Amino acid sequence: MAHVVATGAGKAMMERRNDPTHEYILRLTGKERPRVLFVGTATGDEQAYTLSFYKTYDSDRCAPHHLTLFHRDLDDLAGFVKGFDVIHVGGGNTANMLDVWRRQGLDEIMREMWDDPASNTVFTGGSAGGICWFEGGTTDSYGPTLQVLPEGLGFLHGSFCPHYDAEDQRQPLFHDAQLKGELATGYAVGNLQSLHFERAGGGAPEFVTAISPVDPPLALRVEAVDGEIVETPLAVRVLEGTGPIVKGPSA
Repeated sequence: MAHVVATGAGKAMMERRNDPTHEYILRLTGKERPRVLFVGTATGDEQAYTLSFYKTYDSDRCAPHHLTLFHRDLDDLAGFVKGFDVIHVGGGNTANMLDVWRRQGLDEIMREMWDDPASNTVFTGGSAGGICWFEGGTTDSYGPTLQVLPEGLGFLHGSFCPHYDAEDQRQPLFHDAQLKGELATGYAVGNLQSLHFERAGGGAPEFVTAISPVDPPLALRVEAVDGEIVETPLAVRVLEGTGPIVKGPSA
């Protein structure tokens, strides 16, 4: 069974070292020491972000690795990527990230993994790493004024709006794009909330639950109905923590 866990924030969530969201992702693999691949294309393979990943997904809890595409040193990209249980995509510039993936063929590799009926891969990430799995979303890829991004990978139908509680432009843009038909019915989450979808045997993906390390959470189904926006709260599983949150240095 393949999974997508799409989170509102990328770096901010990664810096929460023992946030139970990370453990939730790892447990979906069903493996004692899953192989986790960090893909930091959205920040140009930024070293500080990659280091933050290794501090959170350390070797005591999984087998962590990272993929660089700006200074690629792999010939067999498909053979490498397909060997992982978790594909963790960092936040950053969604549009640039998708362009690089398509140029390098990573989008097709991940599509093959997603479409494989025997796949047990977990695809995850926050912000850009959450938007990319949907058909579209809202993005700051083109500058400080947010815009609509209509060309995600489309693993999941609909649209995705991260940072719903943290950036003032997100909600009005998401609403306007749906009213104009620029984005399909979709989902909105706060920085610390995630949406879990699963796909069994190559069938249609199904929404499982929203998850959150804090209460009250923010996770909504957002759609245009008769010229009006309707926001419907989603079922949310509030995760039990593992102790005080340890926040790493800013990346």
